[in-house]
Amino acid sequence: MAILEVRKVTKRFGGLVALRDLDVRVDEGEILGLIGPNGAGKTTLFNIVVGYYKPDGGQVVFQDHDITGLKPYDVCLRGIGRTFQTTKPFLDSSVLENVVIGGFIRAHGTAEARRIALDTLDMLELSERAESLASELTVPDRKRLEMARALATGAQLLLLDEPMAGLTPSEKAHTVDLLRKVSGDGITLVIVEHDMKVVMTLCPRVILMDRGQKLVEGTPQEVSSDPRAITAYLGEEYGA
Repeated sequence: MAILEVRKVTKRFGGLVALRDLDVRVDEGEILGLIGPNGAGKTTLFNIVVGYYKPDGGQVVFQDHDITGLKPYDVCLRGIGRTFQTTKPFLDSSVLENVVIGGFIRAHGTAEARRIALDTLDMLELSERAESLASELTVPDRKRLEMARALATGAQLLLLDEPMAGLTPSEKAHTVDLLRKVSGDGITLVIVEHDMKVVMTLCPRVILMDRGQKLVEGTPQEVSSDPRAITAYLGEEYGA
């Protein structure tokens, strides 16, 4: 069953067509990988889904409801969260306070928001840093804090923009484990990622975008062996 459907979405910025008649289906509970060269339209797609941009054509449907053009806070209330490649926590606030802010969107008071935040930090293995200032966190911990703030809103669909950027191989492996844990709790994930080893390990289905369109779709093995994907993005390393 589809949790999200992007139907024939087009987005223009002046003379630049960032997305052109794009169709994307995300099934409930899956981990979908979204890959492609810089400028392919991946982040633009995220921005349209969460309401930062209004499409020039097409439709966004979430849980069978048309959310096209809704404001970001309305989209968030409906159950879609997102993270950013560059994390921007409230640096002078504690880790817990950062996540409590996310919890307020569905909590009936401070005590409930705090409980939601503590549960979320526990899931992402950040409980020991709850009272630390966000400014004191390492890069991987800031990445986890970014996820925690989004999940605390009650997101049922989480859009992750390059969650592995800046991480070491061991940190990436740990993040993969955490994302599987999040998925196991019933959260649907769509992940923009450039590290193909991560994508091959984590995502049962992959969409390769190029020039605002869907170029190839399938399992990681199918995509990595498709000549169009090799030419447009992957190179000969994955063509064997």
